[in-house]
Amino acid sequence: MSNLSDIAPFRRRLDGLDAQLADPNLFADPQRAANVSRDQQRMERLVQDYETVQRLEAQIVEAKGLMRDDQADPDLRELAKMELPENEEKLVEMERSVLMAMIPPEATDSRNTVLEIRAGTGGDEAALFAGELFRGYSRFADTQGWEVQPMSSSPAERGGYKEVIALITGDEVYRQLKFESGVHRVQRVPVTEANGRIHTSTVTVAVMPEAEEVDIEIDPQDLEISIARASGPGGQGVNTTDSAVQILHKPTGAIVYCADERSQIKNKAKAMTVLRSRLLKIKEEEERAKYAAQRRGQIGTGDRSERIRTYNFPQSRVTDHRIGLTLHSLPQVMEGEFEPLVEALLQEDMALKLAALNDVAAMPAWAMPGAPS
Repeated sequence: MSNLSDIAPFRRRLDGLDAQLADPNLFADPQRAANVSRDQQRMERLVQDYETVQRLEAQIVEAKGLMRDDQADPDLRELAKMELPENEEKLVEMERSVLMAMIPPEATDSRNTVLEIRAGTGGDEAALFAGELFRGYSRFADTQGWEVQPMSSSPAERGGYKEVIALITGDEVYRQLKFESGVHRVQRVPVTEANGRIHTSTVTVAVMPEAEEVDIEIDPQDLEISIARASGPGGQGVNTTDSAVQILHKPTGAIVYCADERSQIKNKAKAMTVLRSRLLKIKEEEERAKYAAQRRGQIGTGDRSERIRTYNFPQSRVTDHRIGLTLHSLPQVMEGEFEPLVEALLQEDMALKLAALNDVAAMPAWAMPGAPS
């Protein structure tokens, strides 16, 4: 038999949605009516697919019984033998479809993403790796058809970045990159190391869904905005005007600096985009912490202080410590082949969410994830 979660709470959810659609008053609010209708269709499809799984399971049990029964009609036994592989293959496909439908989508998964990379411990080596990691993510973005728009950067003297911030736009960017937040550790022999000793450096990564003004309400009184002359190589046009913008959000202490554009207005707009995304990330982490406390495990908090991955250059090895995954393809990863890591993390997240559905089964229909308020 399948390991699918109990369908009962989803049937209750469907009954509740059917009742709402039967109420003429619902259509006084077209937007709400559209949301309820969409949810009702999703729940109805889920219940129908679950029933298909049950029918396939019954057919498979019956076919295996016929094949073991020496007294059964030979033609029926042969027919059962022919249909069994197809039904087993279809059952696997339908079970996966039902499992995916049972997991409520996260509202921010389809969002564009603000990516921040900062050099941590390790001095020049950390800055160099920050640059290489940013290049790797940029190449991964290219393979996905995404666009990388630089927001702010602070180049290091010997190459790489002290800090680099970019906006990545495209289809389901945040869904695929959200587990990259944390400390990335690199182990390798620096070019300047005469004795061939392996050094360990770190880079911190923050991945934040792009926030809209409706997501986060910012009181102008909470902001301290400073204007300064942008720093950079002498003679560049960027230095001829006071265009750099720094914004301090006093309640949280968050500081955003942007000087990539020659226009003060554009730098301020970029800085506000980054600030809103940081505040939305903080809000998300608070909600996730409440939810995670009720779960037996989680991939990670998304906190940039959490060590998540090690890149060992001498052994050409990449290890994700959260899921115990090791790949011996470091050069390919640094060239942007993050798919194996991303896919493994998404699969683990799905498994954890499915386990949490056991808790959902005990909820009333109005409290289930995705229920209209």
